[in-house]
Amino acid sequence: MTVPATVAELVRKFRANGRIVIVGASLAGLRAAEALRQEGFTGSLTIIGDEPYEPYDRPPLSKQVLKGWVPADHTKLPRLREVNAQWRLGVTATGLDRIAKQVRLADGEQIPYDRLLIATGTRARQWPNPEEAALDGVYSLRSRVDAAQLQKALAAPPSRVVVIGAGFIGSEVTSVCRELDLPVTVVERGSAPLVGALGGVIGEIAAEIQRDHGVDLRCGLGVSSLEGDSGGHVRRAHLSDGTTIDADVVVASLGSIRNVEWLEGAGLASGFWGVGCDAGGRAFDINGVVTDSIYVAGDVARSPHVLYEYQFLAMEHWDNAVLGAEAAAHNMVNLEPHYRPHLLLPGFWSGQFGLNIKSVGVPPFGDEIVFTQGSVKERHFAAAYGRRGRIVAAVTFDHGKWLEYYGKLIEQSGPFPPPPPGWDQPPDMKPVPAEFPQPGVPTALPDVVLTGHDPGERGAEFRPRPR
Repeated sequence: MTVPATVAELVRKFRANGRIVIVGASLAGLRAAEALRQEGFTGSLTIIGDEPYEPYDRPPLSKQVLKGWVPADHTKLPRLREVNAQWRLGVTATGLDRIAKQVRLADGEQIPYDRLLIATGTRARQWPNPEEAALDGVYSLRSRVDAAQLQKALAAPPSRVVVIGAGFIGSEVTSVCRELDLPVTVVERGSAPLVGALGGVIGEIAAEIQRDHGVDLRCGLGVSSLEGDSGGHVRRAHLSDGTTIDADVVVASLGSIRNVEWLEGAGLASGFWGVGCDAGGRAFDINGVVTDSIYVAGDVARSPHVLYEYQFLAMEHWDNAVLGAEAAAHNMVNLEPHYRPHLLLPGFWSGQFGLNIKSVGVPPFGDEIVFTQGSVKERHFAAAYGRRGRIVAAVTFDHGKWLEYYGKLIEQSGPFPPPPPGWDQPPDMKPVPAEFPQPGVPTALPDVVLTGHDPGERGAEFRPRPR
């Protein structure tokens, strides 16, 4: 038998009899399972998830669910095809033995694998004081349980809501509160909402929008402590400037934590920023050597991107989860000549205060911004970000139809300022500093994270997501 024939036979046998384990019953985990079956894998498939539910849709949680339009338990993701998997739900993965090729579970069971996909995603960062976090009325928002509980609290209704953090999730929650006619105070440690994701120029516009909608927005401040009553319900938030806000609902929107603790001691390149992998989803070990049997997809994956100087990106976006999972699944059941890269151009959308905010590229990679279309005054515009004479990102407020145009320019390493699209140009198209926070200035962690350098650097953070 020739070498190519032998290799083809090995692939055929693995697709028929191999064992694949997916840790993470998430969007990425489900789409990877579907892609594996689509690729012709008929072997054993196990999906492990720490929540007791099958994969569900997260974007509606901070929007339709909080508004009461959709019950939290009606967000189950649709199946695109039968996956024929063994589901291990409600049990947490606690360890990985790469030598024995086994995943350890909290119930003591060990699940063997030939190929492993890590799709454990992220969880909400909790309020740091455990006693204060345990007060009734203190919430975070990540899971469907979180959304159901917060929706019930907002429907009560509360006398005032305090939102800690004005990133995208915090701003979406704030928008819902105002739609429900609830008094809301936002406390943001940065200079403006969305400043870590989109910079100070856009942040100031976002601040004006929030205040125009009746939000009590307080920037450059932190919450030093939360105070509860004798019954254990939150009643006040004490701010870093010495002021106090009375409130009976507090939403801590403090960013996310990647679920990598279970990989401690496994010898993989895992840590605060996620699990390092190549553009095909193959995980790196701690020495930077690519593995052959372990893959990564979704929010927890971080891989180099050719358009951003090969810096490692971690992207908490819907498309990244879906397309990254499909690429990883393809590569898991094929050999090197047929590997497929996952080189998604980051993009996001967010609905808040009656506006549709969309972006493409990585805004914090840029250091300049120019308004290219529309009117800032009318909140209907497009703006481009540049770095070293090259366009690297764009953002639109109710102007999303032009994103494809800017996306193509970014993919072609087009010039900055970009060529005018031909119409609807503002009178002043002079680039100005984008005003991203300086190193060491705390803001919420972003949805796209540049992790190829010192995480204290300004460019290390970007968090736009609509989830």
